[in-house]
Amino acid sequence: MHEDEAPRTSRQDATLTPSATIAQVRTLLRHQLRQLEQPGGAERMAPLMLWGAPGVGKSTVIRELCAQEGIGFIDIRLSQREPVDLRGLPVPQGDQVRWLLSSEWPRDPDSRGILLFDELTAADRMLQVAAYEMILDRRLGDLYQVPPGWLICAAGNRREDRAVSQPLSSALANRFCHLELKEDLPAWIVWAQQRDLHPMVIAFLKYRPHCFLDMSGSIERGWPSPRSWERVAHVLASGDELDAASLELLVHGLVGTAAATEFLAFMHLRQELPDLDAMLLGEMAFDLPERMDLRHALATGLAQHLWIGPQEQRELRLTHFLRAGLAFGSDFAVMSMVAALKQLEQDDPHGDKARALFAHPLYTHWTEHHGSALVTRDALPPASSTPPVRRRR
Repeated sequence: MHEDEAPRTSRQDATLTPSATIAQVRTLLRHQLRQLEQPGGAERMAPLMLWGAPGVGKSTVIRELCAQEGIGFIDIRLSQREPVDLRGLPVPQGDQVRWLLSSEWPRDPDSRGILLFDELTAADRMLQVAAYEMILDRRLGDLYQVPPGWLICAAGNRREDRAVSQPLSSALANRFCHLELKEDLPAWIVWAQQRDLHPMVIAFLKYRPHCFLDMSGSIERGWPSPRSWERVAHVLASGDELDAASLELLVHGLVGTAAATEFLAFMHLRQELPDLDAMLLGEMAFDLPERMDLRHALATGLAQHLWIGPQEQRELRLTHFLRAGLAFGSDFAVMSMVAALKQLEQDDPHGDKARALFAHPLYTHWTEHHGSALVTRDALPPASSTPPVRRRR
């Protein structure tokens, strides 16, 4: 078989590609960036090729890593390019031809960054060939050389995603280290909380995790993905400007009818709950609902409201939060406690809030009632322990 022929068996088959979480991809990218600092590191290293469903976060994880590291990021969307955009434009000058290269290629030899060839699988064969030399040799003939501090990687959709997907040539495919980026709801929830995305979306996806990414229905219109749920969160954040009917139309248009129906029903359910702040401040008696869906909504809602308010209210809120936990069964009590502690991973740099929780007299009673239910959950410290200061990530 000629080296530019497409392989007869698909290399895009998810069963043949190792899966990686977002955290693992970040770790590998940081490792490769460090390897670039070694002599000849760029030539020895295979670029990463990230496979995954549309909207799962392939380009986002790379863009945000570059922002965290303070390095450059260039996103080459190959589905929107022509070969001349990569190779340059020939301009006659007398009896010679001068090539004008794109100004977006990094020129500073001391600069660092990541050059992402996004939507590589949406590029036709001619465009893949144009990208071939840059990816394999980090150069465009004698016209351009990628600075040594720049990492090259690529991303694309799989055939089973029913997106535009062209097979890679065997030579191009063999140049990459292939990884499939899997949807990771727990990591996305942490990411969403760090960016203050609307808590209703976060609570719903905890309640209905199967709605996080679902391509089983029609994907020619709106369908649920990490990207579309982020957009729903932005719509809700500006919801005061919209009437209820318009807001519902936008949600349906973003995540599709099935997921939107579940989400909007969940929103209406949450509205049936009492004033959670009043409950945590002792201004309203705690009443355990009979319905399981309302118990779930109440448990997650109390956790989300626990750390709201001035420090002077902290002791009072903790008291009523822990009393509610004692009234819940262990399943909902543990879920609520874990949700409350997860918020502290990004919002308690000195451990003050965690110490107040673990030192509270009712925390001892809480662990006596629900401690055995923690076997399959993140371990919580005993009441007498002092939590460590959160580590920087």
